[in-house]
Amino acid sequence: MINYPGGIKKEPYKGKRQRLVSRNSAANRGMNLEDSINQSNDYYAEINRALILKRPTPINVVKVDYSHGALIKEAYFEKQSTTDYNGIYKGKYIDFEAKSTHLKTSFPLNNITPHQIKHLKGVIHHGGIAFFVIEFEMQQQAFLVDAQYIIDFINANKRKSIPYLDIVKNGLEIKRSYRPALLYLDAVDEVYFNKNI
Repeated sequence: MINYPGGIKKEPYKGKRQRLVSRNSAANRGMNLEDSINQSNDYYAEINRALILKRPTPINVVKVDYSHGALIKEAYFEKQSTTDYNGIYKGKYIDFEAKSTHLKTSFPLNNITPHQIKHLKGVIHHGGIAFFVIEFEMQQQAFLVDAQYIIDFINANKRKSIPYLDIVKNGLEIKRSYRPALLYLDAVDEVYFNKNI
């Protein structure tokens, strides 16, 4: 049992992610960022600051083994997923993708799919807030980067990656904390709501 501030008690996670996986393996890359965002979203909902949810990947279950509960034996993705997270903050629709890279000097654009770009263009077109949370694992830094900047970069360049220094210049570093783990809504405030400050 883990005791958190405010008297919250949580059982340790006993799922498959407890198996040991190399930090830099493809299976584990991005999990620390995702866990930080999920924990932050739980905290933001708990204090009624925002309602941001992880979007599930749509799957179609083909075969289930009911001999020991309900174990999915075979399934396939129904369609390509759009972005990782969406919700409501300060009366605005918010939609973002979380990406992590182990590279030190650049963020590879092959991490972003064309359907994600199309989706984020639609969010922007309809007045929503769209961005990426990009983590550089080696530097232990995460940045909020406006989706329009990424879209413009892709359209204007033949490069296959965005240099780290461009992310630093055009993004905003997200501060880390104990709870929430990633203060990304503070960065959203600074980028999208406090432009006159």
